[in-house]
Amino acid sequence: MTQTVSAAYDNIDKAINAFDELVSDGFPRESLFLDKETNQVKVIVPDPVQREAEEILRRHEPERVWAQPFQPQ
Repeated sequence: MTQTVSAAYDNIDKAINAFDELVSDGFPRESLFLDKETNQVKVIVPDPVQREAEEILRRHEPERVWAQPFQPQ
């Protein structure tokens, strides 16, 4: 199953740093989203990689991290 892992940050710098670390660690850019208005990062990942994505997002001191099943539009 595929998950969307999201993190909300209190400022855009933390969100950008988390996004950049995900890219550096090899997560494909097509599966990453940075919302500069809400300071949120979202990453679409298969279940086996979910934990790694959450760990990276948490390194940047998010206010909240959550996951939900991916639902293509």
